[in-house]
Formats: sequence, structure tokens, C-alpha cells
Amino acid sequence: MVDDDEFGSGDAEQETRARRARITRELVENVRGLPPAEVPDALCRACVKLLPDVSGLSVSVQGNGADSGVVLCASDDVAAQLAEIQYTLGEGPGTEAVRLRAPVFATDLTRPPDARRWPLFSVQATKAGAQAVFSVPLAGAGRPLGTLDLYRDTVGSLSKDHVRTSLLVADAVTLAVTALDHSFTDPQGVVTWLEGVESDRDEIHQATGMIMVQLGVTAEEAVLRIRARAFAQGSTSTEIARAVIDRTLDMRRE
Repeated sequence: MVDDDEFGSGDAEQETRARRARITRELVENVRGLPPAEVPDALCRACVKLLPDVSGLSVSVQGNGADSGVVLCASDDVAAQLAEIQYTLGEGPGTEAVRLRAPVFATDLTRPPDARRWPLFSVQATKAGAQAVFSVPLAGAGRPLGTLDLYRDTVGSLSKDHVRTSLLVADAVTLAVTALDHSFTDPQGVVTWLEGVESDRDEIHQATGMIMVQLGVTAEEAVLRIRARAFAQGSTSTEIARAVIDRTLDMRRE
């Protein structure tokens, strides 16, 4: 965790700049020199060290459309499940943070108002092991680049200091993701560090296209059908997409 004492009692803005720089340096040092495939997980581990007040976290990157986001990295299985649940259901703090372009905190998913605001997500998230979720958008040009999603296995809000740190970590992650996306000298390898996490979403896009042809529906309806089937089966969108592609699931028989 970044130590506030090193900044003394200086100007608040100056302190924030210094703290942001320190966090950015820590993230950069943790990924420097690593092969592209290892960068996402290393970035996630570095974020966890900076945010010890949470049980786990994930970083998601938005694609060109609302249904084309990818989970860049997750600190544990629960964090990964939470990201997938939000994608499957199309609701949750992360989805809301992207829409509002502002942090969205759910401090108690077991009761209203959070349970009422995201009824499906709240049930699935608590089953997965999370009782509080905090989503911070990764600011991009024109729209959020993605989200930094934190969770706790107990209810309760983050302290003011941890909220502040989460915002600065999100800023640093935004810089890191943007820099990594343009840091490779080989034009063919600009996004090689994203290839692994993109593969799951490629399967969903492929399955969406197959369902559009089979049923004569729009892309939006095809995605909704995948989500609905995943929710009904207690599965994930990726698993349903793979079944469609493998032809072990035929939506025409629904």
C-alpha cells in the first residue's frame, strides 16, 4: 500500500500527483521486461498489492460495442466469475460504471438498495462469494477504456483512503493498458498481450453470428439468447457459445 506519510502535509493536489506517480511506477516496475502473455496477470498482482483492503479484483477492457468487452486479468476465481456474471447478465456495478462513466459502489449485495438495483447480479455474485463490489471506470478518449472491479467477501464500504487509492490505481492501469497497447515495435504484435483474453469473446461473436443465421434474428437478440440460456443453466456466456459452435447446442430447438 502506498504510504501517505511520505508526502507530509503538503498541498493536496501536489500530494495526489506524487501518489499517482508512485502507483504508476510500481505498476510499471512489476510488468517491465515481461513477455506480452505474462503482462496482464502481473498487472493484476501489482494492483492487489496496492489495494489490500479488498478480497480480489479484475480488470476488464471494453471493445467497440457493449457486448465486446474482455476480462484482461483477474486475481482469483471469484473475481473472474464476477466479471463473467456481469457480461452474461448485462447488469452490475461494472456495466453501470461504463454507462455512467463514474465509479459505482455496491457495499451490500445481500439487501436493498444494491440487491434491488441489480437483482440478478446480486444473487449470482453472493453465490460466487462476493458481498460488496466496487467498480471504477478506466477513463478513455470519449468513452471508458474498461473497468477496474474490486470485491470484498464481507459487506461494507471502503475507507476514504482506499477509495482514493482505487481511483489512482484505475488511472495508472489506464496509462499502463494504453502504453502496452502501443509499446511493441513489431506492427503485427501490437495487441499480442490481449490475444489470450480476446479468444473467449471471439467464441461469443462466432456463436452470435451462427444464431443470427439459424434464427434470422439481430445480433442483439442473439446475444440476449446466449445470456438467457447461460442464466437458465447456471452457466456462462462463453460456455454456451462453445456449445453452439461445437453444435452440441442448437438454438433452433428451443
